[in-house]
Amino acid sequence: MPGNSASLGHLRGFSGGGCRHSLLTIVWTVVGFLLVTHLISLYTRKDNNIDDQQHQPPSHHLQLLNPSALHELVRVEEEILRLPPPRKRSPRTGKRRSRKPIPLAEEFLDDKSPIRHLFFPDIRTASFGPTKDMGDDAFHYSPGKIWLDTEGNPIQAHGGGILHDDKSNIYYWYGEYKDGPTYHAHKKGPARVDIIGVGCYSSKDLWTWKNEGIVLGAEDTNKTHDLHKSNVLERPKVIYNDKTGKYVMWMHIDDANYTKASVGVAISDNPTGPFQYLYSKRPHGFDSRDMTVFKDDDGVAYLFYSSEVNSVLHIGPLTEDYLDVTPVMKTVMVGQHREAPALFKHESTYYMITSWCTGWAPNEALAHAAESIMGPWEKLGNPCVGGNKVFRLTTFFAQSTYVFPLPGVPGAFIFMADRWNPADLRDSRYVWLPLVVGGPADQPLESSFGFPMWSRVSIYWHSKWHLP
Repeated sequence: MPGNSASLGHLRGFSGGGCRHSLLTIVWTVVGFLLVTHLISLYTRKDNNIDDQQHQPPSHHLQLLNPSALHELVRVEEEILRLPPPRKRSPRTGKRRSRKPIPLAEEFLDDKSPIRHLFFPDIRTASFGPTKDMGDDAFHYSPGKIWLDTEGNPIQAHGGGILHDDKSNIYYWYGEYKDGPTYHAHKKGPARVDIIGVGCYSSKDLWTWKNEGIVLGAEDTNKTHDLHKSNVLERPKVIYNDKTGKYVMWMHIDDANYTKASVGVAISDNPTGPFQYLYSKRPHGFDSRDMTVFKDDDGVAYLFYSSEVNSVLHIGPLTEDYLDVTPVMKTVMVGQHREAPALFKHESTYYMITSWCTGWAPNEALAHAAESIMGPWEKLGNPCVGGNKVFRLTTFFAQSTYVFPLPGVPGAFIFMADRWNPADLRDSRYVWLPLVVGGPADQPLESSFGFPMWSRVSIYWHSKWHLP
């Protein structure tokens, strides 16, 4: 561990042999105690996992014992992007030192960058989907390229999430339908598209997506309505209530200046809608911006939302019908300024991916873990693997929106993210990548001394990949 190496390096600076020997003895005694404690906890957890696996079907055992399905997913792929040469200089500046290349992150935000095609490839040369003649590349994901639906149109489901409908065994992808012009409501306002609605797509293989239409539409005439086109609807998520038989949608509702800071709720009898909009509110009396909902194994659902001007995250259970929050609420990640929460669960441990608050600009993701969904939540560090350093520090130029289990591969998930294009939001891209839970955590706990029992979270970059 880095801490132990630093301690030993410091000890080498002492000149007294007896003092050095005593300190080394103390250090290694502490290290030995921590190592034995950690091993005991791991074996205890292993025994619990074996007991759990005895209740799993035989196919589950085979998948756990055979790692070949994960081999291709965890292959580390590097990405080299060539920066353009410095801009031409006038003769007057010929004797001055040449300009340094523009940083890659700044090239991404510049809609006139000569390498913009690397971040947002043209639809004529870089799109994928069931209507394309892709040959051996069929059923491959190409993060950052244009994803086409079964009609050959770019998918419009930004900031979205996935619902697997157990009754029909169909996946539904809900997201912001942004197929409109991008503009600024005022000079200092953020880039925006008028509300069109929530788009819905269906699939049985997670690659071939059929457009089911707009399942929750905008309000064109009533300017006081939450869904009036001049307002903001972001990050819609749908969960199914087993008791009521209803599909419940939660979303971020705001005005053009982002001062309303509320959640909205809609309901439907069918996954393809239409959804009936019910109301908006500030949950627990606090402002709410980026948000998500998570349904646990016991059927209890939770709302996670950035609050207190995005300085903290709030967590609270929903009512039994999923139509409101209960009075119970916990504040976590105080002062960390995290948003875009994406929740998932593996072997009774809860995990979350978040981003920093930088508007439409990409930034470094963090993974978090907790033994209780209400916290405390611990940081696990940057989960991104591969690409290059800039890719890893910008979450592959994307922002988290959802994580869901990869079918048939325990411990593996699909990480969903958006590569936002503030110059033309309808042309924002999807970055779907394999996420794997496994390996030792790479940094100690914040709330106590030592390393956690849970595993590291890794999101692997691939310019092209497919389901195993």
